[in-house]
Amino acid sequence: MLDAAYEAGIRYVDAARSYGRAEEFLASWLGARALAPDALTVGSKWGYRYTGAWSMSASVHETKDHTLAMFREQMPQTTALLGTHLDLYQVHSATLESGVLDDHAVLRALAELRDSGVAVGLTVSGPRQADAVRHALELGVDGVNPFSTVQATWNVLEPSVGPALEQARARGWGVLVKEALANGRLTDHGEGAARRALEMVATRHGVSIDQVALAAALGQPWADVVLSGAVTRSQLQSNLGALELALTEQDWDELASVSEAAADYWSRRGALPWR
Repeated sequence: MLDAAYEAGIRYVDAARSYGRAEEFLASWLGARALAPDALTVGSKWGYRYTGAWSMSASVHETKDHTLAMFREQMPQTTALLGTHLDLYQVHSATLESGVLDDHAVLRALAELRDSGVAVGLTVSGPRQADAVRHALELGVDGVNPFSTVQATWNVLEPSVGPALEQARARGWGVLVKEALANGRLTDHGEGAARRALEMVATRHGVSIDQVALAAALGQPWADVVLSGAVTRSQLQSNLGALELALTEQDWDELASVSEAAADYWSRRGALPWR
């Protein structure tokens, strides 16, 4: 999959300490292909520990820990694998409730990492992700904000974070979009009104549903990177078709009609099976 993505021109790869052995797989591929650090941009994340033990039925798949001790533990683990290939290190799913955005010890450590040459970002999730983004924008450690990127969930079902991401982009931050396919709800596996609206747009253009959903994310003026999440070559090839799709005003109107209240969207997301 990494070979296929690289051959297709994709130059950003996203991993995390809690994505099983993702960093190990990525490090192995980088080494096997002898890719120079500047050949692509590598982002990873700290703040969660993988606990699923390779079982889809595990009661707990990952646990959150945004303490300084966790950062001090996971940062060396990441750099031991990715070394100079690591370009971006993100707080994994920063929320107002976790307190990480107000932990000055953590923020100072992140500022030191940024000063060493690794960009620092945060990912956000949940119905209050826009609040977390705006809070992060106003942070300062000794007068300097350690963050320069944000990764957020945006899709046609859950567009509420859009204005906050626009603010971040205007501030000069890089913006990465995750879950543009709403964890499969905006693909052929989806159902209901959203599926019907995307099918109408897809049929009009002669494309697939996933391409419409991804084109909507790519069409946001503040979006720098839209993550694919494809796990097969055929999925990747389909996703890449979104780069060639230009949505019309009629398309945008139809897609806007399927948005859900943020609380409803995240409640439904939380009920989706882990797979």
